Amino acid sequence: MRRTVAPLILTALLAACAPSASSEDAPPRGEGYDFLVLALTWSPSYCETEGENANRQQCADGRDLGFVVHGLWPQFESGWPEFCAHEGPNRVPDSLVRQYLDIMPSAGLMGHQWRKHGSCTGLDQRDYFRLVRAAHERVRVPERFEAPPRARGIAPESVEAAFLAANPGMKADGIAVSCDGRHLSEVRICLTNDLEFRSCREIDARGCRLPQAAMPAPG
Repeated sequence: MRRTVAPLILTALLAACAPSASSEDAPPRGEGYDFLVLALTWSPSYCETEGENANRQQCADGRDLGFVVHGLWPQFESGWPEFCAHEGPNRVPDSLVRQYLDIMPSAGLMGHQWRKHGSCTGLDQRDYFRLVRAAHERVRVPERFEAPPRARGIAPESVEAAFLAANPGMKADGIAVSCDGRHLSEVRICLTNDLEFRSCREIDARGCRLPQAAMPAPG
């Protein structure tokens, strides 16, 4: 007589045979701080304000970069740690740099961010930059900034509003747009240690107060 396998037994067998999720799929989680700030620089503003002193790897002709990752910064509820003692090298190896040039445009930037901020996460270099990428993927850059006009003035409040609209759950007091002189320089977004959006009034209070800021176009 032909037997059938009970549904519950079959389900258990299939579950046992299914591949388990890799730990590589989950972003690492650092320790010793309260939350994170993802800083996205508007690259054309950096290149224009720095001029001849700008990093050529980031600002060379034809780069045409928009928002890029400036860094991922561990924060306390008041203040932040920096340049922490850590094990391992200070220099980020070229093999690791190449994996993240699509979101952080220069080796110099990566090295500085690791030494100043990554060293304070309790993670090694590999896991810190994995966390940087995961944070970058958590935030959606509004489409309007993918192909902006050649040059324009913009209200920092409208940049903030665009990010809020593009990212459901982002807190109005969990994002700050900063300026460098007359230029809109970057957007800073607060995240929990599990990369969820959260409030951060101390960061929000340092946002740009200009009614209009220059936002040069890529290229």
